[in-house]
Amino acid sequence: MIPALALFALTYVLMLRLPQERPWVALCSAAVFIALGEVGIYDFSLGAALRAVDYNVLLMMAGTMGTVSLFIESKMPARLAEMLIVRVPDVRWAVCALALFAGFVSAFVDNVATVLMVAPVGLAIARKLKISPVPVLIAIAVSSNLQGAATLVGDTTSILLGSFADMNFFDFFWMRGRPGIFWGVELGALASMAVLLWLFRRETQPVTAKVETEVEDDVPAALMLLTVGLLIAASFLPQPGGDVLRALYELRSGLVCMGLCLFGVVRACLRARSAKPLGRVVRELDRDTLLLLFGLFIVIAGVRAAGVIDAAAALFHAIAGEDPFRLYLLLVAVSVVLSAFIDNIPYVAAMLPVVQGIAGLMNNGAGMEPYVFYFGLLTGATLGGNLTPIGASANIAAIGILRKNGEAVATKDFLRIGVPFTLAAVLAGAAYLWLVWGRA
Repeated sequence: MIPALALFALTYVLMLRLPQERPWVALCSAAVFIALGEVGIYDFSLGAALRAVDYNVLLMMAGTMGTVSLFIESKMPARLAEMLIVRVPDVRWAVCALALFAGFVSAFVDNVATVLMVAPVGLAIARKLKISPVPVLIAIAVSSNLQGAATLVGDTTSILLGSFADMNFFDFFWMRGRPGIFWGVELGALASMAVLLWLFRRETQPVTAKVETEVEDDVPAALMLLTVGLLIAASFLPQPGGDVLRALYELRSGLVCMGLCLFGVVRACLRARSAKPLGRVVRELDRDTLLLLFGLFIVIAGVRAAGVIDAAAALFHAIAGEDPFRLYLLLVAVSVVLSAFIDNIPYVAAMLPVVQGIAGLMNNGAGMEPYVFYFGLLTGATLGGNLTPIGASANIAAIGILRKNGEAVATKDFLRIGVPFTLAAVLAGAAYLWLVWGRA
């Protein structure tokens, strides 16, 4: 177990020190785990490694990224944001409306893509009103991070949880006769919106904006809605018999996302009478994240085969004891702190099996339902990224946009919004989740 733990720790250190090379670090680590298994140090073969990869998650992500690319290109998000802005009285409400809009979009679209959609509108408004765009774009970024945990397709971490815990789209809203994690996220959004209103309380300049953006194509928006609808429908399909049909069933969500993406790309190419739309979609795919996840699935399976996951679960259980509330608080707090400095994708991927193991050790080994711990993990890991400028990819994207537009972003500028925003959202969401799921 010690060599596997050392390799896992080295993998994490290298991913932290070499953020641009994270996919290759994960893939190299996966190759080492496979080699250790093939020589007999662990019971872990190449076949087992390839079976450990969740291809459904990878297909879902790739397909959604492609459809989102077409959606952004259609200019529909910019027009929707403008339609929202013209209905608010002043800058304070304009910023909050943009943040709410970014959060709504982010519940169904990747957080970074959401920032790329909404940020140009925020910049334009800031220029018109001659105010600093820095707090405006920070508010958009942290709001998009918050809502990523609201639905199955909102963020990579949500997709990971849904696949690991076998949760369908509706389970995020209502599950086992109780309200799901969606409502905890929305409660956190309300609390954080109160924070934004207070932070921007002095920005009372009137807003004069127009709906100027012309939507170039309505079909990508329809494909986005159809993706959500078919994901919901696919979650109700009964599991078929037969190996081939069962394999397709396990990939059903990914096939829905990829199928609609391919339809959109082919249609765009036919309209343009060229392959340029295909090239644009391929260029905008987040290949780094896809490769990172591919490697991490294998690394975590190797760590599990070596017994590290069971040992980590036992350590958490030893610290928290038999008190579920203490364990829940520990998971939320640790997730918030760690996610403020490290990427939450590898963290959540590594911790999901640990949390499952901890839940199995509770009640003197009799075990308990793990859902409240899953939700606590996801809440802390998703919202914790808002504490610092480097805690989430959406934050980094927003700061990059500001710098390209000649705006300097000091750490204190981000912390002034990120810290109270995060604390309000985490406290409200975590309290709700414990009351609904922890006391059952």
